[in-house]
Amino acid sequence: MTITDLNTAFAEEKARQLDAARAVAARFQARVDRGEIRMIGLNRYEVLTGWDRGEVFTVSRNTQGQIEQIIANHGLDERADDTIALYASSPAWHGLGQIIPGGTSDIETVLKLSGLNFNVTTVPALYQWDGKLRQHADQYHTVRTDTGDALGVVGRKYQPIQNRTGFHFLQELVGRFDVVWESAGLLRGGKRVFISIRLPETVTVDAPGIADIVVPYIAVMNDHSGKGQFQCVVTPWRPVCANTERFAVRDAATRWAIRHTAGATDQIKEARRTLGLSIEYFKQFADEETALARTDIAIADFHKVVADLWPLDDDASDKKRTNFANRLSSLDEIFRTETERVGRTAYAAERAITGYLDHVAPRRPAQTMTEEIARTTAALEGADDDQKTTAHRRLLTLTRR
Repeated sequence: MTITDLNTAFAEEKARQLDAARAVAARFQARVDRGEIRMIGLNRYEVLTGWDRGEVFTVSRNTQGQIEQIIANHGLDERADDTIALYASSPAWHGLGQIIPGGTSDIETVLKLSGLNFNVTTVPALYQWDGKLRQHADQYHTVRTDTGDALGVVGRKYQPIQNRTGFHFLQELVGRFDVVWESAGLLRGGKRVFISIRLPETVTVDAPGIADIVVPYIAVMNDHSGKGQFQCVVTPWRPVCANTERFAVRDAATRWAIRHTAGATDQIKEARRTLGLSIEYFKQFADEETALARTDIAIADFHKVVADLWPLDDDASDKKRTNFANRLSSLDEIFRTETERVGRTAYAAERAITGYLDHVAPRRPAQTMTEEIARTTAALEGADDDQKTTAHRRLLTLTRR
């Protein structure tokens, strides 16, 4: 007969739990010390290296300050089986989704794993009046054919662009039908979808002590809510959540978008021209980022760029002055962190401004969104692209002093 001392067993189990907690904390702190992640707010961190650079996550701690859970702020939909609506060719920081190592070229597989295997149709907008059901002649609802969920309200001429069409569009855009799909997923209940492929070229920011290597992707983002267009962007980050970031290259268009109409995705030549898919495009990006990385700037230069982006009038209210001071404080903190990695350069300034816009700047979420999902959806949809490009161009002027 085996006799178990419950007190001893409890003590041993507790010791194992504490050892495991210490190991998690030690590994986490080691990543911070190596400069792989950094804190950007209360219990919020940003990944600084690797494929998932720019991803944001939250760490929950117990009353003793020990790490209990690392929560990915992915903003992705959940499927009916409680898995995340994401396919990817390699694991992302958040460790979620269905992974096929090395990826696949099979569209059917990606449609199934990502949750994109549904069509969208339009149905008449009906309303009850005086005991009778009436139809709004110029208004329709977009509806998922698999669940019947309404996605948005559209006009009579609206033509849904199906998820499958996004895959075919990317194949025709690059002129290949054996492309490996990098990622695909759903946002906002299927109202937004994304699909991406990796380009063969890589971009190196070649400056002493940096040598950042950026892999370009082409991503399609489609909107089924009636509030957005079908669009294609060139991006240095594969979309594996709602966090992504686009190039800010002077005089180079990196986004092509079109309304949901019949034959919309047939305009491949126009899309190629607008996106500027060429080696010269990526060389220009590398040259400009390298020039920024080789340009030392003073804190006053950084503050001048910030003031250009967020001007403060002489007669501004106390509230606006407080907001300006808080923003500047946040930007200074991010800039200091970036300078530790790449020096006090224009490149560090650009990274600080981009990081602030993506992960720190206040966002007013819609009623159905959390602030984090509102923030990451805005990043995916390029809400701050103009401001990022303005900062990029302004900083480039400092390289020519």
